[in-house]
Amino acid sequence: MANNNQSNRNDNDGKMTREEAGRMGGEATSNNHDQEFYQEIGKKGGEATADSHDSDFYKEIGQKGGEATSASHDKEFYQQIGSEGGKARGNSNSSDDDNDGKMSREEAGRKGGQARKND
Repeated sequence: MANNNQSNRNDNDGKMTREEAGRMGGEATSNNHDQEFYQEIGKKGGEATADSHDSDFYKEIGQKGGEATSASHDKEFYQQIGSEGGKARGNSNSSDDDNDGKMSREEAGRKGGQARKND
C-alpha cells in the first residue's frame, strides 16, 4: 500500500491528491465536531437554499429524485415503505378531525389511486 501512495505522490510531484486531501479534511472535521454541528450546518444550508430557490426548483429536484428512486427500486420496495408508513400513521395519536395539517388516510388513498390511474 505504501508503494501505491508513494507512486501517487510521485505522479503529483510529491503532493497529496485532491481525493486524499479531501478525505483527510473530512476525517479531521468529523473528529472535531459532533452531531449537533452537522445538524446546525444542515439547517443553515437548507435555509440558504430555500431563500435562493422557488417552488419550481423543488418540484424539479423532487421529480428527478422520484424518477431515480423508481428506476432503482422495484414494486416490493414501494409495498414495504407503504406498509411501514401505514403502520406509523396508524400508530399516531392524532384523531381524524385533528391531524395537524396532515392529509387524511382517505385523501392520501384517493390521490394515490388517481395518480396510479393517470400513469
